Amino acid sequence: MLSYQHIYHAGNLADVQKHALLAWMLAYLTRKDKPLSYIETHAGRGLYQLDAPEAVKTGEAAQGITKVLAGQGLAADHPLHRALSETRKAHGAAAYPGSPLIAASLLRPGDSLHFAELHPQENAALRAALKPWKAKVHQQDGFELAMSLAPPDPRRGLLLIDPSYEIKSDYARIPGIIGQLHKKWNVGVIALWYPILKDGTHKPMLKALEAQGLPDALRHEVTFPPVREGHRMVGSGMFVVNAPYGAAEEAARISALFKAVSRK
Repeated sequence: MLSYQHIYHAGNLADVQKHALLAWMLAYLTRKDKPLSYIETHAGRGLYQLDAPEAVKTGEAAQGITKVLAGQGLAADHPLHRALSETRKAHGAAAYPGSPLIAASLLRPGDSLHFAELHPQENAALRAALKPWKAKVHQQDGFELAMSLAPPDPRRGLLLIDPSYEIKSDYARIPGIIGQLHKKWNVGVIALWYPILKDGTHKPMLKALEAQGLPDALRHEVTFPPVREGHRMVGSGMFVVNAPYGAAEEAARISALFKAVSRK
C-alpha cells in the first residue's frame, strides 16, 4: 500500500497553482448549460484541516494558500475563492478543499463526478467529505477507472490526473495513458499535474507528451523555493489537452500571482 498522504502538503504552492487553474477551467466549462463529466484518478481525502499537526509540521500551507490569501493576490471573483468559501463555511476557517471538493463545489446537480482513491483511510475520508453531493467514489486504480469510463456520459468534461509519483514508473507510463485516453475521448479536457524537481525527472515525460501533437495543449509551470532544506520540489506544472479557450491567459495571471508572492 502506498504511504503518501496529502495532508502534509495540502494548501502548498503546488496546490495553489493546480487548484487555481482547475477551478477556472471548471467554471469556464459550466458557462454552457450542458452537463459535464468530471473524473479524477488520484483523489486523496478531498478535505483538509490546515491546523492539523501534519500540516503545521511542514509549514507548506503557511507558505502557500495562507500567504496568497494574505497578499490578496487571487482575484476576489476567482472560482477558487468560491470553493474555498463554501468549504470553510461548512467545515471551519482552517479547512482547505482538495480538488474533489473544488469540483463538487463548482459543478452542478446534473453533472457526473467520479473519483478514484486506493488508500483505504483516504477513500473513507473522501466518501465522508463528498456525502452532500451525488458523487461516485471508487477504490480502484485511477488509470484503470479513467480507461473504463472513457468516453464518459456526458461526453463533455474534464479528467484530472494528479498522482503522487511515488511509483516512479508513472513518469514513463503517463504519456501513453494520456494518448490512449485522448483517442477514446477526443473532446475531453485532460489535465495532468506534475512536480518540478531539481533533477528534472519530469522532463522526459513532458517531451513525450509534446511529441504526440495533442490538440490545444497548454503547458504551464511555476517555480518557487524549496519548502525546506533538502526538499527536491522547486516548482509545479500542469499539462492540459484540449485546454479551454482563455486558459492560457488564466495561466499567465497565475504566473503573475506567483511572481508577486515570491517578492513578499
